Amino acid sequence: MANTSIVEYMNEESVKQNLKKTLGNKTGQFIATVASLYNSIDKLQECDKRNVMLACLTATSLDLPVNPNLGFAYIIPYRDKVKGMVAQFQIGFKGFIQLAQRSGQFKTINVTDVREGEIESMDRMTGKMSFSWIEEGREKAKTIGYVGYMELINGFSKTLYLTTAELKAHGVKYSQAMKKGFGLWVDEFDSMAKKTIIKLLLSKYAPLTVEMQKAQLADQSIIKGEDDYQYIDNEVETP
Repeated sequence: MANTSIVEYMNEESVKQNLKKTLGNKTGQFIATVASLYNSIDKLQECDKRNVMLACLTATSLDLPVNPNLGFAYIIPYRDKVKGMVAQFQIGFKGFIQLAQRSGQFKTINVTDVREGEIESMDRMTGKMSFSWIEEGREKAKTIGYVGYMELINGFSKTLYLTTAELKAHGVKYSQAMKKGFGLWVDEFDSMAKKTIIKLLLSKYAPLTVEMQKAQLADQSIIKGEDDYQYIDNEVETP
């Protein structure tokens, strides 16, 4: 298997039959998509082929494209000190928003950064906040936090705000990579902060469809099989 291409692996009889059971006539398109992604990222080629395929299959089951330029879902090469290079499945904040929109229960859902001087008031009891958004030269102001907002069709609404410091602490707590000074939390902090806000907002306050529950469980995991997830980056290292 080590010397076979990703396409040859997925065309092996047992593998392809399993794919056909799941994907039907979309199997050929899936194989082409996985091969394109796999061949475009050097580090991904060091990962176990089955591991990569299962991560992509999870994205497909959620109907989220894995094209990194779209920002819905990602297959991230991650080096584990025991298992070597593994493929981690991650959902972007756009992916979580799309899954929420599909449920038909949301009137509004959004997330944005908050700059210094934009917060007018905050009610600790209700969680409601008011803002005075900077219109000109906003990019020059310091980012002090991120805020997510959702409103359901039934009228329920919720705002979730975390400071930049709180989000960095969250990243350090749940990502061994960030703790060591590398990974998406370091290279793509803005995207990870927005994703974290939306994910927490949905998991804490939103009615979750089966699809959204699966997304919450699969996110940031190594896919080992159906409903079998391992969170290597979140594991606490022993001294």
